[in-house]
Amino acid sequence: MSKQRCTYCQTDVKGVGLKCVDCENFDLCLQCASCGVEIGKHKKNHDYQIVDNGRFSVFDTNSSWTAAEEMLLLDAIEQYGFGNWEDAAAHVGTKTADETRDHYYAFFIHGNIGKVTLPTESAVDVTDHTCPNGGPLSPSLATKVTAADVSPEDQRQLGFMPLREDFEREYDNEAETLVSVLMITHEDDDLDIAVKMAQVDMYVRRLRERVRRKRIVGDFGLVQQFFTASKQKSPVKRKESKEEREFHDKMRPFAQFQSAIEREQFFDDLQHEKKLKSRHKELVRYRKHGITKFSELDDFEKSRLLMEKKKETRKAGGMTIGMSLARRSTSTTSTTMSLKKSAAAAEESGEQKSSLFAKGGGGSNNMGPLEITSQHGNDLLSEREQKLCTAMNLKPAHYVTIKTCLIKESLRKKHGGSLRTHSIEGLSRSNKNRLLSFFAESGWISAC
Repeated sequence: MSKQRCTYCQTDVKGVGLKCVDCENFDLCLQCASCGVEIGKHKKNHDYQIVDNGRFSVFDTNSSWTAAEEMLLLDAIEQYGFGNWEDAAAHVGTKTADETRDHYYAFFIHGNIGKVTLPTESAVDVTDHTCPNGGPLSPSLATKVTAADVSPEDQRQLGFMPLREDFEREYDNEAETLVSVLMITHEDDDLDIAVKMAQVDMYVRRLRERVRRKRIVGDFGLVQQFFTASKQKSPVKRKESKEEREFHDKMRPFAQFQSAIEREQFFDDLQHEKKLKSRHKELVRYRKHGITKFSELDDFEKSRLLMEKKKETRKAGGMTIGMSLARRSTSTTSTTMSLKKSAAAAEESGEQKSSLFAKGGGGSNNMGPLEITSQHGNDLLSEREQKLCTAMNLKPAHYVTIKTCLIKESLRKKHGGSLRTHSIEGLSRSNKNRLLSFFAESGWISAC
């Protein structure tokens, strides 16, 4: 800042001075301007411009700090941040770092300006959300990882360097590539700097994840368990049920927030809760049946077991009947198929006529006993059926056709139809009833 000298009295102007607007390079101090001096072309009625040289003291004390230095100090605090006194002193240029710090504390913090502008209590109630030391999200995650309690040979096999407390190959071993070539230059704009700072932040998060994994390995003793299991046979543990295994799999993501002891205690508590719920349900059932004493439990349990056995017996009987009906249905189906084949063979041989069941076509008792041994289709009949056909004087082929038609009608009746007996017309009423009774007793058709 250039010095200002009064053109009239030739003294240095300290603080505020005046500059003539009409005259070139004409300065006056306040004393000369108040006297109305005139010199050369300058007249006292010319217009003036106030010039602040900043060499006066802002605070009413014996401080050696001028107004210009105070402005430089505030500008340095805004530019370099509070506490960077070396750079602030270099920016002021006339003061040391200690003088800069002491002056700022004395007048801008503990002085009247600080009392007015700085609140004594924080207006924002900040809640501490961090966990206590040792918690899953506590600052202790950044502490050093203790060396694994294994032999030097095992450490070499694991790739662990105890003096450096580091591994030869870390988790996300290529994380350093994010920042290995980063460099901020004068050509970078704000966007470039922001992108590079984001890369640095990503790298820091990867380092924290690396440390967190080491902490988990140490808390759960995974290294010791690995080498112990490889050298000696681990003790036999209780085989977990399917439900327990599924529950462990569901809760696996939360293992990173728990230590080994906390995790085991958590599962034990859940099993105990499950037992308590089952016991409570059992007590509610007893109370519902009016059981209030232990002496009444034996009779109640005996009655309950007896009822369950009866239910199982009835269920087993129903299954037996169902299987029997299924076998009978299978037998009926196979018989129907054989009858169809017999009828087809009879048609091919020409023995079945269109007037098969006309009156006198079958079942006539005037012709005498019929010899059916040599008749076609006799080999398809059982002994009882052969005797029946002989007694009724009925040809085997006619009998097979009647049997096929009646079984078809019986199956149709099961689906909501009615049994039609037009296929056995031409027989006497007694022979017709005899055939129906025989088929019903054999289980081929339902009783009419």
